[in-house]
Amino acid sequence: MAGSGTDAPVARLSPRGCCGLVAILALSLGAFSLLDGIRQNTPFRWSFLGACLLLLLWGGVTCGSAYAKGRRLRITIRVRRQHVVQALAQCAFLLYWGWYWRPVYDAAPLIGAQLVFAYAFDMLLCWSRRDTYTLGFGPVPVIFSINLFLWFADDWFYLQFLLIGLGFLAKELIRWNKNGERVHIFNPSSFPLAIFSLALILTGTSDITWGQDIATAQFFPPQVYLVLFLVALPGQYLFGVASMTMSAVVVTYVFGLLYFGVTGVYFFYDSYVPIAVFLGMHLLFTDPSTAPRTQLGRLMFGAFYGLSTVALYALLSRAGVPPFYDKLLQVPVLNLSIQLLDRVAQSTRVSGLVPAFPGWPTAGRRSNLAYTALWGVVFLLMSVAQAVGDRHPGQWVPFWQGACDDGQISACGYLADMQSRFCDSGSGWACNESGMLDAALVAGGPSGRRFGRPDAGGAFARGCDLGYAPACRNLTRLATARPPVAFDQTPPRLEDFPIVLRGTKGPIGDHSPEALLARACSQGWPGTCAGPVPARDEDNGDARRE
Repeated sequence: MAGSGTDAPVARLSPRGCCGLVAILALSLGAFSLLDGIRQNTPFRWSFLGACLLLLLWGGVTCGSAYAKGRRLRITIRVRRQHVVQALAQCAFLLYWGWYWRPVYDAAPLIGAQLVFAYAFDMLLCWSRRDTYTLGFGPVPVIFSINLFLWFADDWFYLQFLLIGLGFLAKELIRWNKNGERVHIFNPSSFPLAIFSLALILTGTSDITWGQDIATAQFFPPQVYLVLFLVALPGQYLFGVASMTMSAVVVTYVFGLLYFGVTGVYFFYDSYVPIAVFLGMHLLFTDPSTAPRTQLGRLMFGAFYGLSTVALYALLSRAGVPPFYDKLLQVPVLNLSIQLLDRVAQSTRVSGLVPAFPGWPTAGRRSNLAYTALWGVVFLLMSVAQAVGDRHPGQWVPFWQGACDDGQISACGYLADMQSRFCDSGSGWACNESGMLDAALVAGGPSGRRFGRPDAGGAFARGCDLGYAPACRNLTRLATARPPVAFDQTPPRLEDFPIVLRGTKGPIGDHSPEALLARACSQGWPGTCAGPVPARDEDNGDARRE
């Protein structure tokens, strides 16, 4: 279950050799501070220099103590298949995501620095407690996993190293007896992510991270659900975790269907299962070392993850907290439940409720294959039904315009957020729409917006600066007319379409009028299926504030 590997001593290090190895890693970390993007920012540079000095000091103390006590420090090599498969899947997703969102590739040196720090920290932590360090790929999936969900901004990057250190400390120090072995309780990436997420929420400092940008940008690549499903598939089969992922996705999707049936809008707005949550269901909570051993236990484990994601999303949104933490906070709690879930799954009362299908394997590779194949069929059916994929209606403006017109306050708030985002991207039409929505929301009470505060004047001013004449007129009316104000509203120009038609996906490649109008027609924009949209006219043409 945990993967195979070889374990053989390959080196016996004197205290001097130990110090030399640690010094090489520490100085390599310090060398990252010389990169142009780092050395020009003093807090950023000192994040690397401080971590380097910490490792050098710790290494000196550890190696000095070993020399005084006559200890013979050793390294063994053990390559565990689990770590290699996880790292390859994570790396493949990072490469694909980065192709469509440049900051991922720009962060490559920072990920490399975190790997250097992780190996040095893990090595020193081990040698501080025992003589033999096991060298393998273990730190790699930990670092990749962390960087799939949370980055700290440059001025606060030292917290990235603290986050990594906390993960390895938890793995080394927080253990329990499981099936006769003394093993770690928590996944070494999910535990620090949860702790730091809680700290960021309590201190109201989410803005010092890239967390919301990461969660948003992971939807930019085309067919990203399919790519994630494929890169995770080998691990799903080899380590028998397909049942966890399948139950988590299905439970979340079924809840989304029920919510839409009751309310007429989508719970997660632009998807039934957000891609960042879908990522967590494949590459975060599926570590077989910290999951139940029984397949029924894993099915329950996944179901609880899906339900807890829904509950956390609702709770965080209601509290005005960025909801990207919804996939991170619950994993350590679920890790604590795995032995209980296995006992429940093995109890006669519960196991008797599960229908037995003739020939269905219950353990071993055949069971892994059966659940992986079942998950493949479920994913295919969900893709056909647009439960996952690039074409969810909640991405498009017309759906939310209709829901807002029907009196859905939450829909109006989300629509205002969408238009504000498009306004920031350069659409004058969206600025005008955002201003009108903000004015209406303020007049009607609580805005329902998730991001930012209503600012009708700012939106109209931005639209006017972008040359959208109705926004200029509306800015004047907002300042001079008595409520209720009759605002100018016109259809979007063709030049607005490359921005407003993207929804929550990445930039549109084909900007030809024919392609844009075809896309607008498929999304349900009024008037786009019958004929062309004027690029500019007297009502919505160029204008600038004097």
